[in-house]
Amino acid sequence: MNNVTRIAIVDDHKILRDGLKALIQEMENTIFEFEASNGLEFIRLLPNFNPDVVIIDISMPVMNGDEAVKQAKKIAPQLKFIVLSMHTDEHYFQTMKDLDVDGFIIKESDYNELELAINTVKKGGKYFSQQLLLNLIDQKNDKNLNSLTPREVEIVKLLSLGLSTLEIAAKLNLSVRTIEKHRSELLLRTQSANSISLIIYAIKNGLISI
Repeated sequence: MNNVTRIAIVDDHKILRDGLKALIQEMENTIFEFEASNGLEFIRLLPNFNPDVVIIDISMPVMNGDEAVKQAKKIAPQLKFIVLSMHTDEHYFQTMKDLDVDGFIIKESDYNELELAINTVKKGGKYFSQQLLLNLIDQKNDKNLNSLTPREVEIVKLLSLGLSTLEIAAKLNLSVRTIEKHRSELLLRTQSANSISLIIYAIKNGLISI
């Protein structure tokens, strides 16, 4: 049962929760753990369950998703979060960058994208809706910035595909420590808070494309 992924759903719309549960029940090695209609309910229920991945909306009554994520990480730091939302603008995405969530998919996403997002973040990678990335490219910054080395571009591209540090190290035949060092230097050079910020930086400045 170690390969089973347990999913919690947090959204204030019951019809959406029911739809997600139906999709999750069709996936292999995936179990629906519990649901909550707002952030506060989620925080109260969390100690009674053991989810691996939480699919959560940000805009909810009683307690917003951003506050719920902050509190949940204190209770269970190992939790992976996928934000499910209808918003794809950069201003809204700043909240998710600050929270360092593991994935983002839009509410119009299909079964395959949901399954891909869950599997990616469970393995330690990051997943971003293609629609979100395309919208951010449309808002591309024309400011001239220093380019990255070919190796750095390669690493950022692999990060954007949702690969974990371990997977990138194996693919490039490098040590995990080397990849972590490259990532740390990239975050420092681009003044990015996390991998999400780094990928968006690279896309917006034309350093990588999708």
